Amino acid sequence: MRKVIYLLSIVMFFFKTSATANYEKNFYDYSIESITGETINFKDYKNKVTLVVNTASYCGFTKQYDELQELWDLYKDKGLIVLGIPSNSFNQEKNTNADVKKFCEINFNINFPLATITEVKGENAHEIFLWAKENHGKSAVPKWNFHKILINKEGKVEDTFASFTKPMSKKIRLKIEKIL
Repeated sequence: MRKVIYLLSIVMFFFKTSATANYEKNFYDYSIESITGETINFKDYKNKVTLVVNTASYCGFTKQYDELQELWDLYKDKGLIVLGIPSNSFNQEKNTNADVKKFCEINFNINFPLATITEVKGENAHEIFLWAKENHGKSAVPKWNFHKILINKEGKVEDTFASFTKPMSKKIRLKIEKIL
């Protein structure tokens, strides 16, 4: 029995995906440029729940924009921010912010906040993605487009959701409702 516990301990150590969260900084200490060039100060999102999603125009998951807008419409008056962060980290985004903005408005009638085209993985990732990885571990690192990071009202990573998890899934909605 001791051998089993020992082996399980070793396995758990090597497959641990969440970093020890010390949170020297929180989400509200950061900002990002909007798709139109203004600064989005995350401190303006204080005491709200934020769903950060790296997006792309040419991805098989691009239809999730519809559900992101639906989620925004459903919960924005209750304190949810949906923040789309277009990224070409996976080589599936348009070349300019103006093209992304036009694409989102025409095809999906998006009116939730969008950031400028931003790196979301690797050493050149925007600092918010580096912060999320440092404090939540590998699950916060986008493996593909439409990866979702849920930030709670305290400005900490509450949970992450893979690209396959649709924005209006029961899993995401229940988690949002729980922390709103």
